Amino acid sequence: MLNLRRLVKVYPGPVTALQGVSLDIPGGMFGLLGPNGAGKSTLMKIVAGVLEPTSGEVLLDGENVTAHPEKLWATLGYLPQDFGFYPHLTGEAMLTYLLELKGVESPQGTKHLATELLERVNLLSAAKRKVKDYSGGMRQRLGIAQAIAGDPKLMIVDEPTAGLDPEERHRFYRILAELAENRTVILSTHIVEDVAVLCPRFAVIRQGQLVSITTPADARGGLAGTIFEGAVSGPELDDLRRTRRVTQAYLVEGRNRVRVYQPDRIAPPGLAPAEATLEDAYLVTMQQGDATGRVA
Repeated sequence: MLNLRRLVKVYPGPVTALQGVSLDIPGGMFGLLGPNGAGKSTLMKIVAGVLEPTSGEVLLDGENVTAHPEKLWATLGYLPQDFGFYPHLTGEAMLTYLLELKGVESPQGTKHLATELLERVNLLSAAKRKVKDYSGGMRQRLGIAQAIAGDPKLMIVDEPTAGLDPEERHRFYRILAELAENRTVILSTHIVEDVAVLCPRFAVIRQGQLVSITTPADARGGLAGTIFEGAVSGPELDDLRRTRRVTQAYLVEGRNRVRVYQPDRIAPPGLAPAEATLEDAYLVTMQQGDATGRVA
């Protein structure tokens, strides 16, 4: 169990990135969802022990690791948002180098371990290719390979699917779901689909504060009967944006479609009831606070 207690981070300026975040994270996959700039990466860096909080505590299985993050590092796998690879190295050479830096050893040797890890993330066929020739998804899988070295019991993955094409994203989902079967994995993301696919439980962060701790089913259920959808003209869309709470506006075959949150459950003219999605719940939460009524 990972416990975060009243974490505050103030940068020079001053800029308050975290405002007293408290959170209990059990085993399995846990999502941290929020827009860019909400404080997610700051929180993940503090949990990983690479950034010191202004105040507050991080406890792992009851032990305070805030002052001594090296106690955490031996059991941590970390894939930060921006992972620096040496582009001229092959995938195998890059991973071997990272294993040596981390001090992860194997009875068969580091190179043998690198081969096993590359196979586990489906990169063995590209082991001799230079990292500069890897796709974005391949680089993320290489990052996961180094993160799972040493079989950590806690993993942090920060914005792991940003920029990936749909095929690579779903391949990455399967890897993360498998890893979460026997460890705690914290998935920090601004992509609602990541949470919908992977996380049985998640928290929403906004401006350095937790505004919701819930499940996808509860988040959707909290909006039952309040979401309406339909095709609209350009002027009608403009009017709805002025007078209603629009959660989504998008094009289908060149025509405007809109989804509106109507808490009184009265359908706006021309719109029909629609099943709430997790994205609806997230956007409503961003607009007003916790749409599910469950506040951290």
